[in-house]
Amino acid sequence: MKIAIIYLCLFTALPTVQQDHFSVTDGKKEILQVNRKEFEVDYIGSPFVDSSKTNNLLQKLDQQISEKPVQAKIGQSNEIIPGQAGYKLNRKEFMEQFYRYFYDSGAEELEVPKLPVHPKVDSELLANIRTQQIGHYVTYFNSNNKERSHNIRLASEAIDSHVVFPGEVFSFNKVVGKRTKEKGYQNAPVIVRGEVEEGIGGGICQVSSTLFNSVDKAGVKVLERYSHSRQVPYVPPGRDATVSWYGPDFTFKNPYNQPLLIRTRVSGGQMSVTVYSSDVINIKSKNVLHERKNLSIH
Repeated sequence: MKIAIIYLCLFTALPTVQQDHFSVTDGKKEILQVNRKEFEVDYIGSPFVDSSKTNNLLQKLDQQISEKPVQAKIGQSNEIIPGQAGYKLNRKEFMEQFYRYFYDSGAEELEVPKLPVHPKVDSELLANIRTQQIGHYVTYFNSNNKERSHNIRLASEAIDSHVVFPGEVFSFNKVVGKRTKEKGYQNAPVIVRGEVEEGIGGGICQVSSTLFNSVDKAGVKVLERYSHSRQVPYVPPGRDATVSWYGPDFTFKNPYNQPLLIRTRVSGGQMSVTVYSSDVINIKSKNVLHERKNLSIH
């Protein structure tokens, strides 16, 4: 009887066995395993959570599960295509669960908590800011040059339906992104140090130049704009805007209290850029940039 009591006391006195691994799942599929020991910091005999390691964990997890929202846009038939919400890691809820696990009072498996990220441009906004045309410009190109035509179309699609909010700065390089073969850009004539050569993305300067003339008519504040090292045939002298991923950019700021909507259209050997806004916008007088700067990069 005494032996049985001793065994019973020993059994009940044993500490709760802590699980070393904390499983993070997404849609019931495990995406990450966290080991308690890796996050421990011993402080006066008591374990504490290493804050720098948990911050790294949050960043890693956020990058792994986050999905950017899809902005609403206008389709080929002028219909509005609704946007879609994205999501990101709910850091507060995750850390609450993590601390419960760390101090052995919570679950050992967690479905990753997410927060919705709504698109900045939605259907209602597009419907309100496509009512008044405030800028328009057309340029022409040789449609028989298939590679150059392809690049013009690709870059035009990248800025189509883009919305520039009040006080926001538009960057051609940022919006269009790096011109690479992986993105579909092809070799076409470019101007380098005053000479015409073949290069990836040749033709996109016609897109940036057409955009410049259109938004300039709309009265935006041009911040950065450079001309080619030689005259180009698709715009009047001094009215071009050369761009390069590792060189010059074309940027402007929306000075109005209403968003601006950029629409592009490429058909045959013609491309156009039109700027729209709401019917309550107060158009400022045109501010034309007369200065022409010569750069050797197309």
